[in-house]
Amino acid sequence: MEKQTTSRVSIDTAVNEKIPSVVIASVNEPNPNEVPKQNFFSLMIKRFVNFILDFLETIVVALSIFVVIYLFLMQPHEIKGSSMEPNFHDKEYILTDKISYRLHPPVRGDVVIFKAPVNPDVDYIKRVIGLSGDRVKVQNGVVYVNGDKLKEDYLKDQTFLFPGSFMTDGVEITVPLEKLFVMGDNRAHSSDSRQFGPIVINSIVGRAFLRYWPINSLGVLPVVHY
Repeated sequence: MEKQTTSRVSIDTAVNEKIPSVVIASVNEPNPNEVPKQNFFSLMIKRFVNFILDFLETIVVALSIFVVIYLFLMQPHEIKGSSMEPNFHDKEYILTDKISYRLHPPVRGDVVIFKAPVNPDVDYIKRVIGLSGDRVKVQNGVVYVNGDKLKEDYLKDQTFLFPGSFMTDGVEITVPLEKLFVMGDNRAHSSDSRQFGPIVINSIVGRAFLRYWPINSLGVLPVVHY
């Protein structure tokens, strides 16, 4: 920095000593707003590092929100197989509501995802037919609950029993406490409570409530109650 030039401004020598000094900046005085060249690169590096840190912080927050949603609120599932046709098809994607059953128990007609009794590492999707305490019977291809014939307009086939099934045609069973009786909508090609018996309520992951793929099938799933 060049040496500053100092002058005194006065019109009366008697008050000359009382007038403050006026500092006149040299024409070569550097601009205080100008960034020195030697600091330009360090400033850019600092800004880049701050950008990366802000970006990573955003990613961490987003992942944390996703984990909370996935664990406690909802979960995506891919439909595999044909056991729920014609209402759910292979390779469709749905969202499973994981919080509703914390507020109220399942109801008849709900489509639920649960841990398969024969292999807990696999999730099954089936429809709730009978609740705890209900009496369920299959007779001549028709399902009865508590003596009433179910009106299942969503089916394409009748309901028959396979050899060696848990149930016997025409014989009524009572669903035990804390269990549900479930069936697939494709009754001719579904392994369900007819074969392995009622499922434990605690094995339920959640309720299927939204189909989001393929996009032309996007929408909330229709509700069926008996």
